[in-house]
Amino acid sequence: MSFNNFTDADAAWRAAWDHNEPCVAIIKHANPCGVAIGENIADAYAKAHACDSISAFGGVVAANREISVEMATALSEIFTEVVIAPSYESGAIEILSKKPSIRILKASEYVRPELELRPVLGGLLIQSTDAIDASGDSFSNWKQVSGGEISDAIRADLEFAWRAIRSVKSNAILLAKDGASVGIGMGQVNRVDSAGLAVARAGDRVKNSVAASDAFFPFADGLQILIDAGVTAVVQPGGSVRDEAVIAAATKAGIAMFFTGVRHFSHA
Repeated sequence: MSFNNFTDADAAWRAAWDHNEPCVAIIKHANPCGVAIGENIADAYAKAHACDSISAFGGVVAANREISVEMATALSEIFTEVVIAPSYESGAIEILSKKPSIRILKASEYVRPELELRPVLGGLLIQSTDAIDASGDSFSNWKQVSGGEISDAIRADLEFAWRAIRSVKSNAILLAKDGASVGIGMGQVNRVDSAGLAVARAGDRVKNSVAASDAFFPFADGLQILIDAGVTAVVQPGGSVRDEAVIAAATKAGIAMFFTGVRHFSHA
């Protein structure tokens, strides 16, 4: 295991446990190239891998449920650096072990540390770990600022996207559909580029998807990229001095937009 293997495995393990449902997260260079929940762990893996199958090559895969033979068989067809899960169905390890250089890890259920530590020049920064447990992380506390009533399916996708974006480096935009990320724009120095990257990676899947933004839109231009691509609903923290202009763009387009009042602004 290399230094990068350990850091990516840690990021993937945490991302998979951000969700209560069967979930798979695929991490590459500290960013997710796919996160999905499913009826079972094999379904979740298929959906996560489909998000960005090119970037998943050589990635780190984490599952928050026992890895089944079905998932192991699909995973064995892709070059993977590390796989981590709480357990493995009988026969799954044998299937995965046929791949050269794969590291197969077993870990107990994720326990989120209370604090995060980061060394900086001349000292050490300490902060509370983002546990996605603020009042604004609950849909019941979101404020709808545009659009009409949404379906249960759109609500579920918005809730998934909001939890999934926690693991994406800022500036972050995550597009989701049917409990899976379909396009992720991460680590850009402006939100316009992140929106464009998410749309580009989603391709045709952007139509009727939902979007989450880890922080507010400082201008309406980033949101407009999502609107023009076919996104139907957006969740974001709100709080920009130009919120009214952003709300006006969403209202004009007829899309539902929700403010959470909290943000997940990952710079780690």
